[in-house]
Amino acid sequence: MAKKEEMAQEESVQDENVNVDEESSNVEQIVPEETSDEVSPELTDEDKIVLLEAEIEKLKEENSSLKDQYLRKHADFENFRRRMNKEKQDSIKYGNSGLLKDLVEVIDNFERAIKTSAESDDLASFREGIAMIEQHFTSMLSSKWGLEKIEAVGQEFDANLHEALMMEDSEDVEVTTVVEDFQTGYKLHDRILRPTKVKVAKPAAKAE
Repeated sequence: MAKKEEMAQEESVQDENVNVDEESSNVEQIVPEETSDEVSPELTDEDKIVLLEAEIEKLKEENSSLKDQYLRKHADFENFRRRMNKEKQDSIKYGNSGLLKDLVEVIDNFERAIKTSAESDDLASFREGIAMIEQHFTSMLSSKWGLEKIEAVGQEFDANLHEALMMEDSEDVEVTTVVEDFQTGYKLHDRILRPTKVKVAKPAAKAE
């Protein structure tokens, strides 16, 4: 009986040893093998100099390219500025060419009237011709250029439109009224170029 128990214990010990061996083999398989880092060779001073020189050359090329672009842009801007200044000067210099072209036609009419009067002593016809030129002139300025006369006589006095040079009392008016104009005033569209110089009448004080 005792011999059987000893044999059973030996078998159990052998089984345990086998299990231990298997576990140790598994552990050895799980642990990765150590890898050694590859050490890159260090650059020599000559190699470093070569790399720096290449970098310097690259920067020089970039700088040259940027400088060239800047000079081109600057030249384009200067040309644009000169062109705009010239256009501005031309606009100021020739801005009234349309108006002057119309005025030349009026001068032509005056020259024809003067020539006709030199060939004839008919002052009535000459006066009529001058009146027609004046009417044509003012009509052209009004329709094409927005220049209009300021109507004054018979209108209520307006300090924005009229400049009173004389004033008198009158029983014929109920409000201050323009009764005579000494110099015609003009408007350019909605802006006063000059007021009309006028004589005005104001209501006379009524006696009690």
